[in-house]
Amino acid sequence: MESKVYIETSVVSYYAGRASRDVIVAGRQQSTTDFWALLGGDLSPFVSALVVKEAGKGNSEQAKCRLEAIQSFPVLRTTPEAEHLAQTLVDARAIPAEYPEDALHIAVAAIAGMDFLVTWNFAHINNPFTRMMVRQAVANAGYECPEVVSPDAFLGGET
Repeated sequence: MESKVYIETSVVSYYAGRASRDVIVAGRQQSTTDFWALLGGDLSPFVSALVVKEAGKGNSEQAKCRLEAIQSFPVLRTTPEAEHLAQTLVDARAIPAEYPEDALHIAVAAIAGMDFLVTWNFAHINNPFTRMMVRQAVANAGYECPEVVSPDAFLGGET
């Protein structure tokens, strides 16, 4: 069965970034590369206009690599409905008000019916307390919340 996977900007950055000597970053880069190899089979990758915007920022050479990595993925648009859900996530304190883009990633993925939101953002998206609050706020707004995971969740077994 095919699953729809929203790929958040941190994953794109780890995939397209220069090889790191930091052991944790290098491990995440390898996991991301292994995850990337699974895309297209049972995992249909999607990004949003926000991911494209964020991937295009910073060092121009690195931005080019990030944008090339996602160029073939369908791009989900930011809708008024998604903006409203993002604000709901902030209002519910599921996502800190200082990080509205993180709320928008979740909202776009939920509105589009993604099965998974894949991220390395453990600070504001992928931690147990945030996931619990996000899941509740999204459900209260009448949507199904995508499962929030890191690329590691797809490795070492069946998807």
